Amino acid sequence: MRRFLILLAALVAGAPAAAQTIAITNGRVAVGDGSPPIENGTVLIRNGRIVAAGPGISVPAGAERIDAGGRWVTPGLVAGFTQLGLGEVDGVDETNDTAAGGSPFSAGIDIAPAVNASSSVIAVTRSRGVTRAIVVPGVVRYIFGGQGALVDTGEDRQAVFAPRAFQFVELGEAGAGRAGGSRAAAFAFFRNAMLEARAYARNPNAYDGRQTNSLLMRIDAAALVPVVNGRTPLLVHVSRASDILQVIGLKREFPRLKLILVGAEEGWLVADEIARAGVPVLVSALMDLPQSFEMLAATQSNFGRLRQAGVKVALAEIALGGDTQPQNAKQSAGNLVALLKLPGAAGVDWDHALAAVTSGPAEAIGMGKDFGSLRPGRRADVVIWDGDPLELTSAPAMVWIDGVRQPLETRQTRLRDRYRELPPAELPPAYRR
Repeated sequence: MRRFLILLAALVAGAPAAAQTIAITNGRVAVGDGSPPIENGTVLIRNGRIVAAGPGISVPAGAERIDAGGRWVTPGLVAGFTQLGLGEVDGVDETNDTAAGGSPFSAGIDIAPAVNASSSVIAVTRSRGVTRAIVVPGVVRYIFGGQGALVDTGEDRQAVFAPRAFQFVELGEAGAGRAGGSRAAAFAFFRNAMLEARAYARNPNAYDGRQTNSLLMRIDAAALVPVVNGRTPLLVHVSRASDILQVIGLKREFPRLKLILVGAEEGWLVADEIARAGVPVLVSALMDLPQSFEMLAATQSNFGRLRQAGVKVALAEIALGGDTQPQNAKQSAGNLVALLKLPGAAGVDWDHALAAVTSGPAEAIGMGKDFGSLRPGRRADVVIWDGDPLELTSAPAMVWIDGVRQPLETRQTRLRDRYRELPPAELPPAYRR
């Protein structure tokens, strides 16, 4: 019995604080939906959800009161394209689960089991105000990367709250290389995969995968069934304007496809067509250089011009094959505001720049009614900032995820505090001059 009580006490001590009724008062509240900030506003949280956000909100008796002191209060930031929790050190393969170059599987790969909730990168990301992230698998051997997940950055063991949330596919320059050397082959592979998924859906028992003329393994075909049926979104990485039009045209053959464009560096050239198709887009803020031949028309005004055309566009720190930095989301949003001051450039105002890194990514992935803003009913992901949230030097003062207060300490801050105050005589030799 004594051992049980000791174990129970240890579990309770290590668990995060329970959600409760919280009232954040006297804040400059930005709801995150593109509306202007509310001075002297209140955010009311109950049972992990937003009850209300605005002026003159009555605070119930017994609620925990947090005085924001006139500081900014916003929803937690949503990182639109990351590999958060899939890798710890880029150059160390043993810590890297972003892609499976030696696996025979593609679309059937589910990255959720590989997400490490204890990753130090998650703690750093949380300390910069990011509370949710879209985690995307890498693509190595085939055009399909697999099934991505939605995660939160809370300090607990359950980072993934929506596994198998979407499928990811390469259909641009990189997709051509993985399909045999041409875009024609990549689109042919994609069409064939959709047809095989339909065949699998009609008769799973008759589908033998590689034992017949099929190109997909059984698990891959099964994973693509909800994609071809429109139940699962399909994130398509594509850059060139002509490729974007080809992707949009796939809806004529597979009308249930729920497409989301990723990258779309030349999207502004075909913005009207994207808007008419109703396809949301995740773009980098300042991709203004032709990093490859499929980005010759890249411009820093891409986001603003897409938005002016009526495209549902949100920000994402896209770095395929490299290191994504989700904590840079607010800096990217601030850059969009700065573009308004450049003659001839297309930027956005502050209110919509914040929405681009909060409600925008959430709505693009089809989860805008669950998180991404301070509207009633959304998950209570709330940040109090020590300055303008979109300024580079500003940082969170307090963070809540699902109504639970989160620590902002990271391995980096612990190292800083450990060595900042030590007298020289106590420093290890490597730190002495």
